[in-house]
Amino acid sequence: MSVIDCDYLPDPEPVQFPPELALLIVRKAAAMAEAFESQALDQMTRVASRALCNGMEPRRIIRQMGL
Repeated sequence: MSVIDCDYLPDPEPVQFPPELALLIVRKAAAMAEAFESQALDQMTRVASRALCNGMEPRRIIRQMGL
Protein backbone atom coordinates (compact mmCIF):
# COMPACT_ATOMS: atom_id res chain seq x y z
CA MET A 1 0.00 0.00 0.00
CA SER A 2 1.37 3.37 -0.93
CA VAL A 3 1.46 6.40 1.31
CA ILE A 4 -1.04 8.05 -1.02
CA ASP A 5 -4.06 5.78 -1.15
CA CYS A 6 -5.87 6.97 -4.29
CA ASP A 7 -8.11 5.12 -6.71
CA TYR A 8 -6.81 7.09 -9.67
CA LEU A 9 -3.29 5.61 -9.47
CA PRO A 10 -2.93 2.63 -11.80
CA ASP A 11 -2.06 -0.76 -10.31
CA PRO A 12 1.57 -1.61 -11.03
CA GLU A 13 2.06 -4.22 -13.71
CA PRO A 14 3.51 -7.49 -12.43
CA VAL A 15 7.11 -7.89 -13.53
CA GLN A 16 8.28 -11.15 -15.06
CA PHE A 17 11.67 -11.88 -13.49
CA PRO A 18 13.95 -13.54 -16.03
CA PRO A 19 15.18 -16.94 -14.77
CA GLU A 20 18.69 -16.36 -16.13
CA LEU A 21 18.93 -13.11 -14.13
CA ALA A 22 17.75 -14.91 -11.00
CA LEU A 23 20.39 -17.60 -11.54
CA LEU A 24 23.16 -15.01 -11.95
CA ILE A 25 22.04 -13.24 -8.77
CA VAL A 26 22.06 -16.51 -6.84
CA ARG A 27 25.54 -17.39 -8.11
CA LYS A 28 26.90 -13.95 -7.21
CA ALA A 29 25.33 -14.09 -3.74
CA ALA A 30 26.81 -17.54 -3.16
CA ALA A 31 30.27 -16.33 -4.20
CA MET A 32 29.97 -13.30 -1.93
CA ALA A 33 28.86 -15.50 0.98
CA GLU A 34 31.80 -17.85 0.42
CA ALA A 35 34.26 -14.95 0.41
CA PHE A 36 32.71 -13.50 3.57
CA GLU A 37 32.83 -16.90 5.29
CA SER A 38 36.50 -17.29 4.42
CA GLN A 39 37.35 -13.80 5.71
CA ALA A 40 35.39 -14.36 8.91
CA LEU A 41 37.11 -17.69 9.52
CA ASP A 42 40.56 -16.16 9.00
CA GLN A 43 39.81 -13.22 11.29
CA MET A 44 38.33 -15.35 14.07
CA THR A 45 41.30 -17.72 13.90
CA ARG A 46 43.76 -14.81 14.14
CA VAL A 47 41.91 -13.32 17.12
CA ALA A 48 41.77 -16.67 18.93
CA SER A 49 45.46 -17.37 18.24
CA ARG A 50 46.45 -13.94 19.52
CA ALA A 51 44.38 -14.45 22.67
CA LEU A 52 45.96 -17.87 23.27
CA CYS A 53 49.45 -16.38 22.83
CA ASN A 54 48.55 -13.74 25.41
CA GLY A 55 47.69 -16.50 27.90
CA MET A 56 43.91 -16.40 27.73
CA GLU A 57 42.11 -19.64 28.60
CA PRO A 58 40.30 -21.38 25.74
CA ARG A 59 37.00 -21.41 27.66
CA ARG A 60 37.14 -17.63 28.02
CA ILE A 61 37.86 -17.23 24.29
CA ILE A 62 34.90 -19.48 23.49
CA ARG A 63 32.62 -17.41 25.71
CA GLN A 64 33.84 -14.06 24.40
CA MET A 65 33.53 -15.13 20.77
CA GLY A 66 30.04 -16.53 21.36
CA LEU A 67 30.97 -20.00 20.15
